[in-house]
Amino acid sequence: MRIEQEKIVRAAFRSIKGVGSQRLRQLIAYFGSAVKAWEAPQSNYLQVANSEKWIGEIIKVRKTIDLREIGEELNKQGIKLIIPYESNYPRLLAELADAPPLLYYRGHIQGDAEVLAVVGSRQATTYGKSAARVLARDAAAKGIVIASGLARGIDTAAHQGALDCSGITWAFLGCGLDRIYPSENRRLAEDILERGALLSEFTPGSPPNAQHFPARNRLISGCSCGVVVVEAAERSGALITVDFALEQGREVFAVPGPIFSAVSRGPHHLIRQGAKIVEGIEDICNEIPMRSKQANQANQADQANQANQVSCNKESIVKENEDPVRIDQMSILQQLSDVPLHIDQITVHSSLPVSTISLTLLELQLEGKIIQLPGQHYVLAREC
Repeated sequence: MRIEQEKIVRAAFRSIKGVGSQRLRQLIAYFGSAVKAWEAPQSNYLQVANSEKWIGEIIKVRKTIDLREIGEELNKQGIKLIIPYESNYPRLLAELADAPPLLYYRGHIQGDAEVLAVVGSRQATTYGKSAARVLARDAAAKGIVIASGLARGIDTAAHQGALDCSGITWAFLGCGLDRIYPSENRRLAEDILERGALLSEFTPGSPPNAQHFPARNRLISGCSCGVVVVEAAERSGALITVDFALEQGREVFAVPGPIFSAVSRGPHHLIRQGAKIVEGIEDICNEIPMRSKQANQANQADQANQANQVSCNKESIVKENEDPVRIDQMSILQQLSDVPLHIDQITVHSSLPVSTISLTLLELQLEGKIIQLPGQHYVLAREC
């Protein structure tokens, strides 16, 4: 049996109303494969789930579906199929009993990649988005794939953080891959595809219905070795992801936030329940070590390069301190580190006029010495 034929038939089953991942697993378990199920006589179907509406739907429409047309349409849209038997199917996800029997994806997947989920509120604060972006950037710099849901707020910041370092990020969608939700993240989705992937267990044409997102969250945690919650209300989708993570045996991390913020309540609740507090990427790496010695060696070399880059940035300014422009730059660079600093805080601790500070920050960005994060926060640039 050709694996490509099996994948197309699974896609055909998924295109039938009422046949989701769970029911497709049921058919495969009973018949031995999707191909055998597709070719089975009507009498055998009645033994699977007699009088069930979805079985009746299969019997009614199965002969009207052209398998070749399904394959051609997927190719036209640039959508690929993957099933748990294949080497590039996410390793940890494949180990789950309820692993999707079929995933749709665009882009590039590495089945054995180390994956970390970063999730949180759609109504994220500037602090939360900065924290998510920095953590994702630092994790991606170590070769870790960042998984999230392409939603507004924390998800968007996490994907952007990985891209800041030319890292790899996977976005799991709660709709078909022929549409991007939310639509304002269309450009972000295209950037992700350069090295990463968009994934979904929903057929093309599926809308972003509310009931799809818990299933999407299950995939985010399932493919990951740990889940980091940056900001979340007491009842939110991010905490649903945590519930799945705990069921799947994944580590749970939480970033503490300001006590006056409503979206700090979720992470603080998790911390009280035993989640690991995250103040930096090392808090995560200490709990989830890299599997291979080679990866550890690469991380150490990466850390050394990053430290050298920061040192070089500062040294180059000191050597040029006779130039008034460089003096202004040095006064700002000495305030910056890996911790995001708001422009108002820079202004308070500087004797420079506001107009000079804004211009100097722009010059430093153009020279590649600092990075601007959302909300006018700044950090020192580090070579990734």
